[in-house]
Amino acid sequence: MVRIYVRPSTGVKHVKFQANRDVFSEAVSFAVKLLPQRTTLPILSGVLIETNDTGLTLSSFDYEVSARTEITADIEEPGRILVSGRLLAEIASKLPNAPVQFSTEESHILVKCGSASFTLLSMPVEEYPSIPEISERSGLVPAEDFSAAVSQVGVAASRDDVTPVITGVQLEIGDNRIGLVATDRYRVAVREIDWDGSDGGITEATALVPARTLQEIGKTLGHGGNISVAITSKDDRELIAFTADKKTITSLLIKGNFPPVRRLFPDTVDNYAVINTGELIEAVRRVSLVLEREAALRFSFSADGLTLEAIGSEQAQASESIDALLTGQDMVVSLKPQFLLDGLGAVHSEFVRISFTKTDNPNKPGPVLITSQTSREQAGSDSYKYLLQPNLLLR
Repeated sequence: MVRIYVRPSTGVKHVKFQANRDVFSEAVSFAVKLLPQRTTLPILSGVLIETNDTGLTLSSFDYEVSARTEITADIEEPGRILVSGRLLAEIASKLPNAPVQFSTEESHILVKCGSASFTLLSMPVEEYPSIPEISERSGLVPAEDFSAAVSQVGVAASRDDVTPVITGVQLEIGDNRIGLVATDRYRVAVREIDWDGSDGGITEATALVPARTLQEIGKTLGHGGNISVAITSKDDRELIAFTADKKTITSLLIKGNFPPVRRLFPDTVDNYAVINTGELIEAVRRVSLVLEREAALRFSFSADGLTLEAIGSEQAQASESIDALLTGQDMVVSLKPQFLLDGLGAVHSEFVRISFTKTDNPNKPGPVLITSQTSREQAGSDSYKYLLQPNLLLR
């Protein structure tokens, strides 16, 4: 028997149930996924387990993000207990192939599975905060489209917590569409997908969601079907909730005004090049090998194709030419390779269109606009747009 002791508890509520190992392990993994690695309040590192006549609920909450999931289990004794989340997840992921038996004995939690047996001490469930309840009007988004849109747009969100408002992804609901927008002031990414608020749900709203949370939601819930999205205000706390397959994640919204970055996108661009996406990605990776950190690559577009050039430290140089179909005049731009690769990786099409916008200064090129291209001649239709500029887009 393996004995593992956590913090002693008072007032433990007795629980007894049996569950499928794989189902239980996946549920625990989901519940702890968004928990912070470190917290000043140890109680928030716990997973709340609640049993009733209909099954088993596992929840976690750190006052900013909550996760809740329901699974089927054979309930012998209903109740609620709190246990160390990451420890339980580690145990659940390594259990043998047999039903999981869970029970309490005074302040102890007993976990048995096949020949494995663990004894843990309960955390004080009476001190655990209430999990947010969302009962507001909502709408539906296709799960796979939402997951793809989050991955495309999330790369452009800022990772600098000094300006919290741009560490989020702005969700803009209206006209049966939901737009996702993100920026870090060097680039802007936008994607729109279908929104169904017809069943008394939301028809117009905005919500600024932390990008890291939204990206985890996209990965976790984006596997077919629809995701229900609800927005609510409660006790001066604005929350958004995402629900699919008996899983719900809530998040506090970021307060503040998101910059009006949509105005940076041009209505039309007549000067652009169409390139094979994979070939361009590989060329950028090769040529940028000689560059120092934060240095830019030089891209020369002409009727003969595209030439990439880099000058690095210790007189290291690199260049490569690849095919490109240019419409309009020749163009030379310098772009940070990683920012360009982020946009190219989000295009999800065989070809990419790089469009050259104009500025008031004819000698200074504007931001480049990256969009999908179905073929050399036909533009893509997924509404994804990625605007990239070596200098700050917003000041």
